[in-house]
Amino acid sequence: MIKHYYYILVTFVLLLTLTGCYDRIELEQQSYVIAIGIDKGEEKGEFSFTFQLANPEVGATLSAGSEEDPKETVTITGSDIVTATNTANSFITKKITLNQTKVIIISEELARSKDFIRVIQTAARTPQIRRSVQLIVSKEDASDFLNNNEPKTETRPHKYYQYMINRASQTGIIPDANIHRFFQITEGDADLFLAIYATTEKSEPKESASEDEYIAGQVPQQGGNQTQFMGSAVFKEGQMIDVLDGQDTRICNILDKTMEMEELLATYPDPVKPDYQVSANYAQKSAPQIDITYDKKNNHAKIAVTIPFEIEIIAIPSLVDYAQNQKNQKNLRESIQQSLEDETTQLVKKSQEEYGSDPFYWSIYIRKFFKDIPAYEKADWNKEIYPNADITINYDLKRLEFGKMLKDSKLNEVRD
Repeated sequence: MIKHYYYILVTFVLLLTLTGCYDRIELEQQSYVIAIGIDKGEEKGEFSFTFQLANPEVGATLSAGSEEDPKETVTITGSDIVTATNTANSFITKKITLNQTKVIIISEELARSKDFIRVIQTAARTPQIRRSVQLIVSKEDASDFLNNNEPKTETRPHKYYQYMINRASQTGIIPDANIHRFFQITEGDADLFLAIYATTEKSEPKESASEDEYIAGQVPQQGGNQTQFMGSAVFKEGQMIDVLDGQDTRICNILDKTMEMEELLATYPDPVKPDYQVSANYAQKSAPQIDITYDKKNNHAKIAVTIPFEIEIIAIPSLVDYAQNQKNQKNLRESIQQSLEDETTQLVKKSQEEYGSDPFYWSIYIRKFFKDIPAYEKADWNKEIYPNADITINYDLKRLEFGKMLKDSKLNEVRD
């Protein structure tokens, strides 16, 4: 009899272990927020939150031919993201979840205000939002950005943001701007954070610009989705202070050893025929070398940066012989290096004089000279060390290639 009761007790205990899914919510009972837009509200401490919800059934094999909208966009007023989400559940039929959110879009007006750091804190506190979520600053209101963004070839919003940001990051025209990096840099109080800059509004095209000397809205475009991702919004101490174009954003990615750099397409001045540009693949197989010497007595630093890189020429519109003419090839090599050094030096000087801090995350290399955090903070990287540092930039071209063709067509023979 005792043995019988023992089996009953063991069975009862085992049944208790099977109750772990009592609070499970089925996938079809949830609404997945892919993008969150945040704008300033009419009252102080009030913000406007726009949620773009994905319809998971659109694009699925079983729903082929469905005429349902792939997304739903709603806007509500609140004090923070979480409470606004709960309020939105009063008219959204399914439970709103934030764990699939890809991007948080901030209007430029809010990003330039001191209220931004207050409202974004919720993203760090709540476990619902992943630290890999990307921060985007839109030129217009975030609600307008989300409502005007109409992709033509990728209607599923989660795939659109994933593909768009991944591709733009690989080409270097936008930064990696996840919220983990934002809080890491902002709380470190030493460097500048770069967010993605985007817009759905077209502005006056920039005259005589190279392929990367634009910010979002300036790219000359005809047809397709009008949404453009180009350049970066500069944040200092949690507040936006400026916008960098695609070229300067690329340089920031090149100089920052914490960023992954892949091959990117760029153009450089043709040294023999300046009216033309030379197109090339820029490859950075190894990280830049950043050497810092620090004079503790005078609180002065010298920073020497060497960037090893490789170039593969893919287009020479001027048809100048650079592949076999050694003199021309030497001029091209020196011209490319000089062009990169001049552009980089100009950006570094701007960051020293205008920003008083760097977007390259160089402060991590000087911390070894201080015994503790209070000593480092007293030296003051932002106001004292970096703005007054002596900085030299050197680009080291390791290899110059010319693709599969060594000779271009000769115009005097083609047009006889």
